[in-house]
Amino acid sequence: MQDDNISEFKANDQNIVENKELNFIEALIPVVILMAMLAYNIFFVESQEWFGTYTNQIILLLGGAAAAIVGLFNKVSVKPMIKEIWENLQSVFVPIMILFLVGALAGTWLVSGVIPAMVYYGLQVLSPAIFLPASVIICAIISIATGSSWTTSATVGIALIGIGSALGISPGMIAGAVISGAYFGDKMSPLSDTTNLAPAMAGTDLFTHIRYMTFTTVPTVIITLIAFGIMSATIETTGSADISGLLTSIEGTFNITPMLFIVPLVVIVLILFKTKPLIALVTGVILAAIFAFIFQSNVLNGLADSNFTAIIKSILTDTQITTDNDKLNDLFSAGGMQGMLWTILLICCAMVFGGIMDAIGALSRLTKALLKLATSVFGLFASTVISCLGLNAIASDQYLALVIPGKMFKKAYEDKGLAPENLSRTLEDSGTVTSVLIPWNTCGAYQSGVLGVGVGEYFVYAIFNWLSPFTTLFFAALNIKIRMLKDKSL
Repeated sequence: MQDDNISEFKANDQNIVENKELNFIEALIPVVILMAMLAYNIFFVESQEWFGTYTNQIILLLGGAAAAIVGLFNKVSVKPMIKEIWENLQSVFVPIMILFLVGALAGTWLVSGVIPAMVYYGLQVLSPAIFLPASVIICAIISIATGSSWTTSATVGIALIGIGSALGISPGMIAGAVISGAYFGDKMSPLSDTTNLAPAMAGTDLFTHIRYMTFTTVPTVIITLIAFGIMSATIETTGSADISGLLTSIEGTFNITPMLFIVPLVVIVLILFKTKPLIALVTGVILAAIFAFIFQSNVLNGLADSNFTAIIKSILTDTQITTDNDKLNDLFSAGGMQGMLWTILLICCAMVFGGIMDAIGALSRLTKALLKLATSVFGLFASTVISCLGLNAIASDQYLALVIPGKMFKKAYEDKGLAPENLSRTLEDSGTVTSVLIPWNTCGAYQSGVLGVGVGEYFVYAIFNWLSPFTTLFFAALNIKIRMLKDKSL
């Protein structure tokens, strides 16, 4: 592992174990059991928390236990299983550190006023004549700043639905614009858990992943903006987009100044100069803490007895900034490092499941079967896309739609000489963004419930989301920006 690629997986660089004793059906048993438990949890457990908050993590561990039993039946001892699990867990140490820093960054950017400033200035680009593309841009900015499509939809998204409906615009169109922008930001933000999870599964680093995603993501969002621009030009709007209440609430709570943009700009510059992710993120946290002391002393005073304590709290645990506007209160909250524990535990449990599947030879057996269907580079990309879409529908969870194909296909991409960022980009293009298009997926159910618009109503208007898989397949078919392992640069 090279020093610059600090978040890539060491364990995944090893050859997947082959076991001639294991046949395809036996290799498939742990996957079937895993899917069956997930399906039971989705369709028969009312709260979808069969085992509490960490249901998906426990199901992954149970799937690992099933794989271990299959392995023991096929003459695989416990020792190699433990060895593979340990190597996998060792390999995610740096990604876990990055995730903790992402949580710290989100908290400090909130209390320093960086995120509120982005919301404040983002809202002001709203104009009735360009309402739909403006909604995409606003949600994209806020989602990039927060790393959360869910929070963006539940706050500004709700406000945009209300404003747009008053202007006579179809709620399905508005919801499609909100979701397109929110998932663009979620996909491209270093604060997003899925943006961290995809490169962790594929074996590349966070910022290489983000840079490589721009090749497919930017054309997709441009097409999306053009489409919404045409829609805005062909529909009649009435009334006015009054956002003065939101702006007044933000101004009344935070000291808003363009100077706050220095913090994200410094981090962006560091990323562009290929600074190590840990250094870039730590710099962002430290700068935000300094700016919080300088610009937001009133906010810090309301969080703790001392400003220093308030900063530490924002780094480590939940932070809630209360305004006089209920729509903003959910937006101005962050989980700190503690908020990343769910994703970190999911990664660790996935490494247990994947480690055992490696050790018993199941991944090798399944990968060979998949490769028979993916004889070309395009076939491999297509198989990945289909797997992600299928898992979003079957498992109903976007995290598992990244974790399982990421682990399964990594070796296949290596065998064809493809750099790991090809896999991480494809996982996001087909796994992250399409989850919201499935009504029974957690993302689809959440977004339709929060926005008050059914998936069937916004599906066709969530252009960015359904177009992304086609874009990645288009690039693969024409061999555009497909990086090989032998390449030294993009």
